[in-house]
Amino acid sequence: MRNLLSLGLIILLLSSCASTQLVSNWKNPDYVIFDASKVLIVGMTQNEDARIDFETKLRREFRKRDVEAMRSVDLFDVSFTNSAKSEEELDDVEQQLLDKDFDAILFTKVIGSEDFTKFRKRMSEIDGLYGKFRDDYLEYQPIYYETDYYDKYTVYHAETSLYCICVDKERELIWRGAIDITDPINIEKTVEEYIKLIVFALEEQDIIFRKETKDEDHESIGL
Repeated sequence: MRNLLSLGLIILLLSSCASTQLVSNWKNPDYVIFDASKVLIVGMTQNEDARIDFETKLRREFRKRDVEAMRSVDLFDVSFTNSAKSEEELDDVEQQLLDKDFDAILFTKVIGSEDFTKFRKRMSEIDGLYGKFRDDYLEYQPIYYETDYYDKYTVYHAETSLYCICVDKERELIWRGAIDITDPINIEKTVEEYIKLIVFALEEQDIIFRKETKDEDHESIGL
């Protein structure tokens, strides 16, 4: 019930954004809260400037909350993202992240969608317990290197997914949010709106980020 109320609150407060809107929000029911100490931020888009801007600004939000985060642009070289990768190669990447003490991946991808009915049906049927970063990446990696990927869309759909990197376990999906971006013109503004949505949604779901309580607010102003 709390998750439903939180989702309703998020949509109510943020649907006023004309260009960016949260349309779906799913949290793994096995996790009441989820904490991470080192997170890899992955933004999947062909627009390199937008990717850098997005990953940099989102990393800033993590650092504000004393959570270590690294941008994928600092970890993946150009040769990694400009061609298709196999399951084995992505398995190796996940193991390398585990060896480097990462405990979560926040993966954002921008994908075009013409049929929102089918999309919402897919989101409602998603089985989060079987979601894996590897499978998510494999399905959408053409975003990086197919130059006509977005050409026929005027409304973009984006998804942000949080995966746990756990020892001796498959990479579990912890949270997924779906966001519609309507005809973006100012990329910088769109990135800022998107990040606000992500941060707000994670705070509401007690995932990595936490909302400040009234007592904490009072302490911060010396009351």
